[in-house]
Amino acid sequence: MKTLFFYLPVVLLLYSCGSNEKQHVHEQLLLPVYGEKNLAKNESDTVYHTIADFVFVNQFGDSISQKTTEGKIYIADFFFATCQSICPVMSTQLTRVQDSCEKFSDVILLSHTVNPMHDTVEVLAEYGKKYGALKNKWHLLTGEKKKIYDLAKNSYLVNALQDDGSEEGFLHSETFLLIDKQRRLRGIYDGTDSLQVNKLIKDISILKTEDKK
Repeated sequence: MKTLFFYLPVVLLLYSCGSNEKQHVHEQLLLPVYGEKNLAKNESDTVYHTIADFVFVNQFGDSISQKTTEGKIYIADFFFATCQSICPVMSTQLTRVQDSCEKFSDVILLSHTVNPMHDTVEVLAEYGKKYGALKNKWHLLTGEKKKIYDLAKNSYLVNALQDDGSEEGFLHSETFLLIDKQRRLRGIYDGTDSLQVNKLIKDISILKTEDKK
């Protein structure tokens, strides 16, 4: 299976090192914020790119939405159950991430299938068992294909699509995406690279430190 590159119109590294005449950062950001940003009408507050509302179903048949992520840091990715190339590697790496944050009730994982026609609740339940996905910690999500693909492109800024010309029929990014409690994109990592995943695990702790400031 071919993978698609991560695309990002604007990458913003925002730190509260000071302010200028038109913009003030009111919080100390230890990690970058990715995506487009704008000034609020008062021209003093920054409006960041955020993840849109969503409603999907997980491997236990539970409805999972943006309400599930309220007050939580989460890691998002895209996969499909029959993938035999990068997905097993990514899911193995996500097992490491889950183990590292199991004790943190405010950190969860969301894995979105790009083949919802095949990846039913029952299929995802078996997949979850294979990789030790914990209930209420690692959600394997299925739903309407267009909504999943649109969320990937417009909110997570990655590609996910069906391609009958590829060996396995689907294309998706290999990236893991770190989302903060304000639904902002704060980290981008290669989910097939253990060193990148090590950085993700470290950055989760850094993001938790941000919350305390």
